[in-house]
Amino acid sequence: MMLKKRVIKPLAIAAGLLLSANVMAANFKMSVGDGEGSAQQVMGLKFAELLAEKTNNKHKAKLFLNGQLGSEQDTVNDAAIGTLDFSVLASNNLAPFSPTVGMLSLPYIFENLDQAAQTVQGPVGQELTENTLRDAGVRILGWTFSGFRVLSNSKKPVTQLSDLKGMVIRVPKNEIMIDTYKSWGINPTPMAWTETFTALQQRVVDGQDTPYTTIYSMKFGEVQKYITDLHYLFLLEPLIVSEAVFQDQNKKTQQAMLAAGQEATAYSLDWLKKKESQVKQELVSKYGMELNTLNDEAAWAAAAQKEVWPKFYDSVGGKEKINALLKSLGRDQI
Repeated sequence: MMLKKRVIKPLAIAAGLLLSANVMAANFKMSVGDGEGSAQQVMGLKFAELLAEKTNNKHKAKLFLNGQLGSEQDTVNDAAIGTLDFSVLASNNLAPFSPTVGMLSLPYIFENLDQAAQTVQGPVGQELTENTLRDAGVRILGWTFSGFRVLSNSKKPVTQLSDLKGMVIRVPKNEIMIDTYKSWGINPTPMAWTETFTALQQRVVDGQDTPYTTIYSMKFGEVQKYITDLHYLFLLEPLIVSEAVFQDQNKKTQQAMLAAGQEATAYSLDWLKKKESQVKQELVSKYGMELNTLNDEAAWAAAAQKEVWPKFYDSVGGKEKINALLKSLGRDQI
């Protein structure tokens, strides 16, 4: 018996080490909703680069752009059950699975990029990460900074609220965003992101709203003429990992994922600051798009905050949570 134990134990250890090595080395799949050149792609590529670097190339991540692996909301389900490793998606598409994330979509909750960055990189961001893990079974590793969602359309310049009348605008299937447009006097058309380009091209809808970088990466300039510099929603797009996949990794790999997410977040912030103005210029020079400013955006903000915010106090965590955020940003409480 003693001899048998001495023989089996080293073999068992060797087999365990071999199994561990097989588990450790992985080629992950990462879903990206937007196309080449987008803030989402930049975030995904930087994370993949950092993860490989921090794990001595044992772990690599391959990006699948333009929703090849399914709609952004579908990828949350897939990650939750462990059939997808990573996804970069708009926060409004994560909110149906973890409602407190909807706070980030409240119209005019952020006045500028710095406020958005402060929020997700501070205690609020940590709380949203914990809530998402609890509610959806996915872990937020980092945040993509994509910019304010500006309004594009193919019909006419929009420079004031009344110009929206009669227009058909595509929005994500998100109740806060749907109600925001209703507060502005129109009934928007909820539509999957993967269907949006074709709908714009065929004039099923007149317009949509996404950041400048997304308009460029998705080539919306081919089917849209006018852009309005709207500031109602700063688009934050988390990078999520399946919690089942995360827990399958050893501690060293988990730490590498967390660190890569943090560093990629900082990179995304810097990238947007440097890139957005260039992208705006290229939309004009390459596609001939016309950029317009609003002369009454205070009216847009007043209508949306008055009619939309109260409807969602409870779902996003309570009025006190919103006031705590506003206070931390140096803004007036409600």
